[in-house]
Amino acid sequence: MFQKILIANRGEIACRVIETARKLGVATVAVYSDADRGGKHVAMADEAVHIGGPAPADSYLQGARIIAAAQATGAQGIHPGYGFLSENPDFVDAVEAAGLTFIGPSASAIRAMGLKDAAKRLMQEAGVPVVPGYHGENQDPEHLAGAAESIGYPVLIKAVAGGGGKGMRKVTRPQDFADALASAQGEARTAFGNPAVLIEKYVEKPRHIEVQVFGDGTRAVHLFERDCSLQRRHQKVIEEAPAPGMTAEMRAAMGAAAVRAAEAIGYKGAGTIEFIVDSSRGLRSDGFWFMEMNTRLQVEHPVTEAITGVDLVEWQLRVASGESLPVRQEDLTITGHAFEARLYAEDVPAGFLPATGRLDHLAFPPGVRADSGVRTGDAISPWYDPMIAKVIVHGPTRAAALQQLADGLARTQVAGSVTNLAFLGALARHSGFAAGDVDTGLIERDLSALVADPPVAPVVPVAAVLAAAGLWDGASVPGGFALWAPLNRTVRLERGDTVLEAVVRLAGPEAIEVELEGQAHACRRIGGRWWIGDAPSQASVVVAGGSVHVFDGGCVSFALHDPLARGLTSGAGGNITLSPMPGLVKAVFVATGQAVAAGDRLAVLEAMKMEHVLTAARDGVVAEVLVAPGAQVEAGAALIALEPEA
Repeated sequence: MFQKILIANRGEIACRVIETARKLGVATVAVYSDADRGGKHVAMADEAVHIGGPAPADSYLQGARIIAAAQATGAQGIHPGYGFLSENPDFVDAVEAAGLTFIGPSASAIRAMGLKDAAKRLMQEAGVPVVPGYHGENQDPEHLAGAAESIGYPVLIKAVAGGGGKGMRKVTRPQDFADALASAQGEARTAFGNPAVLIEKYVEKPRHIEVQVFGDGTRAVHLFERDCSLQRRHQKVIEEAPAPGMTAEMRAAMGAAAVRAAEAIGYKGAGTIEFIVDSSRGLRSDGFWFMEMNTRLQVEHPVTEAITGVDLVEWQLRVASGESLPVRQEDLTITGHAFEARLYAEDVPAGFLPATGRLDHLAFPPGVRADSGVRTGDAISPWYDPMIAKVIVHGPTRAAALQQLADGLARTQVAGSVTNLAFLGALARHSGFAAGDVDTGLIERDLSALVADPPVAPVVPVAAVLAAAGLWDGASVPGGFALWAPLNRTVRLERGDTVLEAVVRLAGPEAIEVELEGQAHACRRIGGRWWIGDAPSQASVVVAGGSVHVFDGGCVSFALHDPLARGLTSGAGGNITLSPMPGLVKAVFVATGQAVAAGDRLAVLEAMKMEHVLTAARDGVVAEVLVAPGAQVEAGAALIALEPEA
């Protein structure tokens, strides 16, 4: 076993690896960028080495610096986590050339699975079912259009490199193919530096089911399947294991195919074989096809750990240090059911835009596993993925586990940044999802209902008023009022553009009356707990960052009203294009004096690994271009100014 390892990653995955290493008595070295100097993973590790600026290209993608840090600290191996350099075969070669151990698969295995078209040809040779399609090298548009015709519409155009939905287009009609191809190739060129695509048959009611594999370079086993069908724009939202509706026959067929795939490339370490499944006829052993292999640990690995009792990171360390697989296939069994929900800092009403902010409060309830790389007081950085935590539950049945997930999400507390927590809660309560009737289109079909603002209980603003008056937590009721002053006071709060004005009156030694929007609410404290009306309040309240956050099955935030702050800013009347989030300006398409029409592209902003096209709000003439490509901007920064309308 290693004595010391370096973790070439950040955030929740670095924290996750540190936890298992500590359990095994293995010392850890963290690496960090300027943006992560005070990060949780830095605090948890035994040692930490600074490797560069906040941009990944200046730090976490600097392989030579990471290897030098491992050598300088005496680390024997490097764990890549996932993302960044985890699937870079050149980095693996460099690690091994430096006399260190790469805690993951070989460079040859990563190369074999690195390009989707070559990987699918390899899988066909290994007897793994592959979606009908064209995976050849001829990228001539006419040839690709002919391939689509022979496969039969609808088809899916997919970039051969990369993932995350970039360079992917569904085409339902031959006349739309040329435009979709050009768009997919352009996006693939920007995202991956490789415009090549493949063409596949589009599965009408697809489910995304993946199989966890683990190999020691000679032998491999599978640790059953995960269902990752609950997706939005090809990004996973909630994962579960095992897959609902899975039959013993299909599980055996998928597991065997996954093991063949891993053993075909002499796989060593943890990996995932992703399959697309046609659920229109139910789960059948002849209705699944290989999509791709992820040659690393996966974000959703905790659900597999929950149902098998296996610590996959421990297995990674043991196999990388020279041990054989610790079990045989027949030793592995499934116990219960598990879910994982990805909690992100993102603005759901604004179209799931990535968000930033300082976490004024972060707390998870007992009974859930929360893998997180941030703490109360930490900032969500614009430089990296905006994940706050993975919320994982395990129960004896799917229904029990789903109830635990819904309850765990309802009692999770996050304040200081907008999040997708309410959206996740709505998914956990979705009737179709509860019935196991899930496919990759579920979210888009029911999106309006899933993103609707939940109703705010009348007691929530009352609790916020009590907290703003300094009465909620610990202070004596009369202490909220000045001696010789009238026994009432006014409290003002803001929620969005609305100002709430309440009158708080002393009504007895432990009693308050709150008058809000013309209604009086009797509030009493009994046994250290507030009763609002005739019932004890279930809310938890946090005052931080100039706001009052009320947690009552969700979070409702109220800003402490500052009358002097209002009116300091005025709208630009459509003349100014503002950055909707912190990000990097990738391109600017206009120049001063140029006429534009409403909807014309003005610039491209890259934030949290996604590109966002900013368009003109109206017809006009560009008065000034206020940014240049390559500039890092904050949310609300002015980018493009138009001449005022006549």
